[in-house]
Amino acid sequence: MRSPWFSKPAIFGPRPPINCLLLCFVCVLGLIVILGSTSWSVFDSATSIPVPDVYSSYRRLKEQAAVDYLELRTLSLGAGRQTELEFCGREKENYVPCYNVSANLFAGFKDGEEFDRHCEISRQSERCLIRPPKDYKIPLRWPAGRDVIWSANVKITKDQFLSSGSLTKRLMLVEENQFSFHSEDGLTFDGLKDYSRQVAEMIGLGSDSEFLQAGVKSVLDIGCGFGIFGAHLVSLKLMPICVAAYEATGSQVQLALERGLPAMIGNFISQQLPYPPLSFDMVHCAQCGIVWDEKDGMLLIEMDRVLKPGGYFVLTSPASNHNPHGSSSNTKKRSTLTPTEEFSENICWNLIAQQDETFIWQKTVDFHCYKSRKHGALPLCNDVHNAPYYQPLVSCISGTTSNRWIPIQNRSSGPHLSSAELEGVQPEDFFEDTQVWRSSLRNYWSLLSPIIFSDHPKRPGDEDPTPPYNMVRNVMDMNAQYGGFNAAMLEEKRLVWVMNVVPVRAPNTLPLILDRGFAGVMHDWCEPFPTYPRTYDMLHANGLLSHLSSERCSMMDLFLEMDRILRPEGWAIFSDKLGAVEMARALAMQIHWEARVIDLDNGSDQRLLVCQKPFVKK
Repeated sequence: MRSPWFSKPAIFGPRPPINCLLLCFVCVLGLIVILGSTSWSVFDSATSIPVPDVYSSYRRLKEQAAVDYLELRTLSLGAGRQTELEFCGREKENYVPCYNVSANLFAGFKDGEEFDRHCEISRQSERCLIRPPKDYKIPLRWPAGRDVIWSANVKITKDQFLSSGSLTKRLMLVEENQFSFHSEDGLTFDGLKDYSRQVAEMIGLGSDSEFLQAGVKSVLDIGCGFGIFGAHLVSLKLMPICVAAYEATGSQVQLALERGLPAMIGNFISQQLPYPPLSFDMVHCAQCGIVWDEKDGMLLIEMDRVLKPGGYFVLTSPASNHNPHGSSSNTKKRSTLTPTEEFSENICWNLIAQQDETFIWQKTVDFHCYKSRKHGALPLCNDVHNAPYYQPLVSCISGTTSNRWIPIQNRSSGPHLSSAELEGVQPEDFFEDTQVWRSSLRNYWSLLSPIIFSDHPKRPGDEDPTPPYNMVRNVMDMNAQYGGFNAAMLEEKRLVWVMNVVPVRAPNTLPLILDRGFAGVMHDWCEPFPTYPRTYDMLHANGLLSHLSSERCSMMDLFLEMDRILRPEGWAIFSDKLGAVEMARALAMQIHWEARVIDLDNGSDQRLLVCQKPFVKK
């Protein structure tokens, strides 16, 4: 039955004339327009006189239009109207997208390619938040967290630990609820320090403390085990990056990151690693389980691609794996060297040393070597794909025509880069970026210290925290540009390492970042990042949201991915335009993050959004 309130209009007093009604209607419309423009101006800066921007290209217009769209969409939806997302089931607490072996097999991948990264196959059907394991604990602060980790935080069984190498078992102890590693002071027995010194002596150095003087700053550690060698390299002020295949249990990458060591999932069965040519000073493989002579040598060609001129390939592997037919030294040497020695001349590598189970090759510093090879040798690449992003493996030699073909012994030391290392970058832009980040980081720390180190929430049932409250060790710069944020961190002597991410559709500055000796990778933020859940303490995104606003990716999927890789009580810092920051705040509330906007008081429309992921136990 229809309510009598809707049966006919209720009119109190005499009916007004039609002309009066029209006049009132026009006045109301005018008032709405005036109030609307006033409320809109609240979101603009009130401390500076507006100056019209003059755009000289369609791209700038498109970027500005995209940001304006974000502002309109955020204001129209309103942060309070968003629905908070639920948590996933326990079965997804160690979920890593893009590595669904069953789905890959069903799609027809085989011969090892089913273990590669296939984001187009593996998509998460539901949007939910990955929860931590039942007994998860906040990692210990660095450097204590390097030597002691909570066993519940990583998915490794006792059997997997017992099946690890003898060196690992000597350096690692399993206790009731934690794994303990020997500290550097205890590594005086026949083990890690002896091995590191042996490698140094084999390349002509007096000790491993001379690696830096010899040009070895960055090391690609293939199949790094439990991060034993990487932790030692970090103590020598080198930058190791552990790369290992995805493992459902007992992950090397997960454990290395839990210890605060640089690592990411990366196998190259059929695809190139997401690094440009000439990226690393040394490639290290100790019992990494790779058969290097498979695929007609393309795995070694990939190592040659990422190795800098004069760089070293270190292979340590038990002789028993190579010598099934006898135990004589000649037979042992011959069978051990066969996979690589027969191929080394074709890629201009020289075997410079052999001792026990360790063999070291050095890549040529003379690119003319490739022209003097025998007829039928591997061709040279045209290097069109200088910025590979999971491109197929190739059977040609890369990097020989690059201006970055500089022997590692001749490269710049310290923060200064040569003109060749600044290839494609205006020097004034690079140095201006360096100065900006020096200043910005000091401002960051003065703004964030009260938040990050004072507002630490007390968890129910826990004792009051003692300062410094929060561990910040693993940091990701999601839009790194030149690596200025990383450089400023080092200058300020922050005990952190930074994974510098260069988005695939941003200017390719990754070669410069790697030449500075930093960790870095190329990534498409429309896809998940190749790491395990809860592996970063801080995510930093400067201008990333504005950059991605015109891309095809979903911003909610991006925030879900950030929540997946961020540790409980970890921090996310966004520096962006007002519209993008307001949108980010609304999305942060949906995934249960605490968020606050900080006005930088510099007269610009830039804002800082500081978010913290809560520690939720269920």
